[in-house]
Amino acid sequence: MRKYYTRACNFYHGRVARILLQSKKALPLNGKKDLAFDKIEIFTREKNRVKSDLIHFKNINKLKKNIKKIVKKDIKKIILKRKNFLKNVNFSEPSIMGILNLTPDSFSDGGKFNSKSRALKQISNMIESGATIIDVGGESTRPGSKTISSKNEWKRIQNVLKNFKKKYKSVCLSVDTRKSDIMVKSLKHGVDLINDVSGFNYDRFSLLKLKNSKVSKVLHHMQGTPNTMQNNPQYKNVLLDIYDFFENSIKQKFKNNKIIVDPGIGFGKTLKHNLTLISKISLFHSLGFPILIGTSRKRFINQISGEYDSKDRTGGTLASVLFLLSQGVQIFRVHNVKEVKQGIMVFEKILLN
Repeated sequence: MRKYYTRACNFYHGRVARILLQSKKALPLNGKKDLAFDKIEIFTREKNRVKSDLIHFKNINKLKKNIKKIVKKDIKKIILKRKNFLKNVNFSEPSIMGILNLTPDSFSDGGKFNSKSRALKQISNMIESGATIIDVGGESTRPGSKTISSKNEWKRIQNVLKNFKKKYKSVCLSVDTRKSDIMVKSLKHGVDLINDVSGFNYDRFSLLKLKNSKVSKVLHHMQGTPNTMQNNPQYKNVLLDIYDFFENSIKQKFKNNKIIVDPGIGFGKTLKHNLTLISKISLFHSLGFPILIGTSRKRFINQISGEYDSKDRTGGTLASVLFLLSQGVQIFRVHNVKEVKQGIMVFEKILLN
């Protein structure tokens, strides 16, 4: 089990980042020329106690030998440019994953796109609005939802999956499922990404059946199951516990490096847990993989905004996306693609000026 953890922080953007990088007064995040940092937060975990220290990156050599070795290894992963292993997705710029829920009971859009014509129209709208990944799901994973049979799940999504690549060959297709048989069937129709909210723990045959496939995977964190995950979720330290989950899973379960990590906002987390993960998200860069976050329309927005909540929660979704973007997150899983795309374009123009 890890004892020391390294989080890049104190970020600079645009012209200032380029100047600092050129003068070697800062380090690049993921090899980017316009996103830099000059400080790191080092977390130390001893039993149930966690402390943190903030230091300038030039002071790493002053650390104790055992800590220095770990931090330097983490820094190498933090500054390394991410390889582009997804079809037409560039990890050096923000990408939008558009959500297509073909379910009757998803928490915000259940039943809206169940018919063939509405599903196809929504796919077209999301791609035209700026989505470079479409995530297709046939089973609701909202808090309290029940597991459905593979037969029913496949019945809901098969038409979309079978026809998607015929029209959108260059668009990255993702399937949101926990079941190995659905994963295998999806591969036959050109799926590029498997997004399993259970972290490939629900179905013990999943990774075994995908062993000979080079398909990319989202390693997602969830405590419990959709039916139980919000029943008093608890952690020793939510940030470090989830980091450990990712690190251990990657070492023990995955043979290739085509992995994207998703800490699972709202999946077995309280408001405090969610806010901690969002505010300290840059810790996960030291894993060396792209980061995907789904904050779209999540309950934590309502918990914060109270009487100012809205049906689509576009304001809260966009606020969280833009903060996460400033921390170097690469992929955003959202419902309102056009609004988020617009927000990212304006924010980046201001930030990188």
